[in-house]
Amino acid sequence: MTTDRSIERTRAHLRIHGRVQGVYYRASMVEQAQKLGLEGWVMNSADGSVESVVEGASSAVDTLIAWCHQGPRGARVENVEVRWEAPGHHFSGFVVRR
Repeated sequence: MTTDRSIERTRAHLRIHGRVQGVYYRASMVEQAQKLGLEGWVMNSADGSVESVVEGASSAVDTLIAWCHQGPRGARVENVEVRWEAPGHHFSGFVVRR
């Protein structure tokens, strides 16, 4: 039996490096994630990167990861680290963590 990856639920823990703070990266990522029906959070990290946990349909998570490589206008993304995790089903919406 094969599974349809587009509807399979997954979770990715992301760390985005580059010029990603002070350029509305978090707010733009929330907007993108909400459009895609994803759940999770995004926050600035002390080292200057942006960290996020994203959960939802695999195809939507893949789409958001692709967006993360570019980000909003003004961002200069150097690297996106992706760590795949088992979905936890405990998020409600997609928010900025402070």
